[in-house]
Amino acid sequence: MSSPVPVVEVEDLRVTLRRGQAEVEAVRGVSLTVGRGEIVGIVGESGSGKSVLGLSLMALLPAAARPVVTGRIRILGTDMVGTTATADRLVRKKHIGAVFQDPMTSLDPTMTIGNQLAEVTSNRREVVRLLTDVGIADPETRLGAFPHQLSGGLRQRVMIALSLARNPSLIIADEPTTALDVTVQAQILQLLLDLRESRGCSVVFVTHDLGVAAQICDRIAVMYQGRIVESGDVDTVLGRPEHDYTKGLLASRIDLTTPRDRPILSAHGAGSGDALPAVWPAVVPGAPAVTIADARRTFSTGPFWKRRQLEAVRGVTLEIGQGESMALVGESGCGKSTLLRLVAGLDTPTSGSVTVAGDTGPQMIFQDAGSSLTPWLTVGELLGERLSAAVPGIRKPEADRRIAETLERVGLPAEVSRVKGASLSGGQRQRVAIARAVIVPPTVLLCDEPTSALDVSLAATVLNLLGRLRRELGMSVLFVTHDLAAARIIADRIAVMNHGRIVELGDAETVCASPTNDYTAALLSAIPGRELRQSHAAEHGDHSEERRA
Repeated sequence: MSSPVPVVEVEDLRVTLRRGQAEVEAVRGVSLTVGRGEIVGIVGESGSGKSVLGLSLMALLPAAARPVVTGRIRILGTDMVGTTATADRLVRKKHIGAVFQDPMTSLDPTMTIGNQLAEVTSNRREVVRLLTDVGIADPETRLGAFPHQLSGGLRQRVMIALSLARNPSLIIADEPTTALDVTVQAQILQLLLDLRESRGCSVVFVTHDLGVAAQICDRIAVMYQGRIVESGDVDTVLGRPEHDYTKGLLASRIDLTTPRDRPILSAHGAGSGDALPAVWPAVVPGAPAVTIADARRTFSTGPFWKRRQLEAVRGVTLEIGQGESMALVGESGCGKSTLLRLVAGLDTPTSGSVTVAGDTGPQMIFQDAGSSLTPWLTVGELLGERLSAAVPGIRKPEADRRIAETLERVGLPAEVSRVKGASLSGGQRQRVAIARAVIVPPTVLLCDEPTSALDVSLAATVLNLLGRLRRELGMSVLFVTHDLAAARIIADRIAVMNHGRIVELGDAETVCASPTNDYTAALLSAIPGRELRQSHAAEHGDHSEERRA
């Protein structure tokens, strides 16, 4: 797999970023090589420096951060540190392709896919070949589509096609599958493996997901606080980790073998989650909190002269008991988010009914907490808005007390009430979003992919927090996700949705262990790194009972 002349050579790389008068050394003395045709994973939590390292390889660090870069980066022998911007652009043009987490940040929403590809290669036959190579069916038709008309998986394939247009020697992929459901994620990973075999390109794969890294990478470098703390081939690093941080990441990973009644969901040495009790008490659902009766939701799509009907939700009947947690699982486009909007009251069914019991109604938390927080309001003002709307006439001392209590309940100090969301970390913003939703406990808490973009310890922390709040406050929870492993931990029951219908419904453990529907089985088989925890336990012995004690 390796080459005498590495595609990437990094020696003692240090990157300092500045915000105002503050300086952060984001990368601290990193050395790394990537051989020709090799896939190297850069793994770590948010803030570990992995994305800064990836941007440094492309000389694309944000100018606003006033970066100071020392050390050496060579791409096929060409220096990327201390050269001119023109020279860096030439290297990127000739040798590097980039694939990022959100393709919509890179694709021009005002241009068709064909026109965007034509900017890098004007040969229409070559454009069609590129789309075919990345697995896009009927590429001639797709040329006239705009980015918003494609699914997330198709947009990511277009980004990969763009990155391949100049036949690069190196692809830098920064979290390219994080927001995708498991089956599309599996397709993208296989695509990158196929392209490596057919084109011989090297890949630097930046990810926080150890399961994904195990599936695609030849070697892994684990980053922590700007340094590489452990590196080696995949089997060695993940099967016989030496550094406590790597062990913590493995211990935090949520998969289908994580014990549901006593999950260990904190990264030991990598940050701490909310501690769970030894065993969660069983919840006996009460009368229905949510009743969905033959709900249907149909949309009209296409230009006015060629309108067609799209039935997103097709006759769903479902009950969620008081205090029960239910996970709604399925791929993108299956109708789960539309159904969630019906329960939230943000949309109305075309036919059938959706009823939420109680006086406080539903509250929702989203995948991207930052975009759901009003940027010009402090955290205290955000929580105060929700509180005053539910409790008219509440006096300020009482409001302040309840705001402080709620922040403490979600693991934040009362001082956070004085700051705005932009100054908080991603995990803190998600806690604020949860605090706003529960400061007046809702009948049902609606969660729309709240952990899919979080690294392992943050995802574990959020799941722990939601489980604890549900029991303390007696809420029902409807948890929408494409992640069956997370669904199994958080939910009493799982409803699997496909093409607008519920195709399987049952106890969470039973659905994941013995699915009765082929679609559910396919979702389970597509989960990356399913054997990761078993192989790690087999190498070292399973000491989970000791850790739980």
